[in-house]
Amino acid sequence: MSVLTALDYAAVLVFALTGALAASRAQLDLIGFAFLASLTALGGGTVRDLLLDRNPVFWIADPTPLAIACAAAVLVFFTAHLLESRQMVLTWLDALALPIAVAAGVRAATETGQSVPIILIMGITTGCFGGLLRDIVANEVPLLIRTGKLYVTAALAGSGAAVIADALWPSEVLSLVACVAICFALRAGSLLFGWQLPVYKPRPPRG
Repeated sequence: MSVLTALDYAAVLVFALTGALAASRAQLDLIGFAFLASLTALGGGTVRDLLLDRNPVFWIADPTPLAIACAAAVLVFFTAHLLESRQMVLTWLDALALPIAVAAGVRAATETGQSVPIILIMGITTGCFGGLLRDIVANEVPLLIRTGKLYVTAALAGSGAAVIADALWPSEVLSLVACVAICFALRAGSLLFGWQLPVYKPRPPRG
């Protein structure tokens, strides 16, 4: 199993759990769970592969990720009621899935010989699009923009850390570890300690 495949599988599993939890909050049926879990789990990687012209898309070439997403949906369908706070679990699972998916996006772009800006964009795209689609379909305010917490910024920083690590100490493992560590540290810090960049504040026009 390649590193990219392993990252895709891991990101699919965790993101699928968040999609299924969102389905439980929306009180959907089992098919709705499977749909939302699959949309969340496969969305970012699908957009990445389409933009990079990787043919076929990863879950069409190997349907295992789709099976993982559906299995996660069934698991959550029968166990979600045991969780005290599904929103809190969803948020932290999403925080865990984000850096894994970002690393997968970085790796996919690197393998296809893309330039640094494209590597950064593919990291952000793979990490953010699945959760964004999940929240839009579930009629929730997207975590990506909720309360100004670091999300896209964390994905960008993780992607940048991978690029810098690869330039200074060429090592596939080191660059991916740097990506995951930086991205998760920033996202977790924003949730625990309220870290955020300065936000826009409207001002009255000058007279």
